[in-house]
Amino acid sequence: MDFNTGDIVYMKKAHPCGSHTWEIMRMGADFRIKCTGCGRLVMIPRVKFEKSVKKIVEQ
Repeated sequence: MDFNTGDIVYMKKAHPCGSHTWEIMRMGADFRIKCTGCGRLVMIPRVKFEKSVKKIVEQ
């Protein structure tokens, strides 16, 4: 998949707030993603991020 900053992605597992969708804030070796439900920012390694994304919801 081809990701860009600002994309909304659907993850396999839900965040504890119940939301499955995340916004990509920063890309690189690590991704900074923001939960669209509660606004929590999380840093996640690229490999783990690419495995856990199901689809791109909005570009």
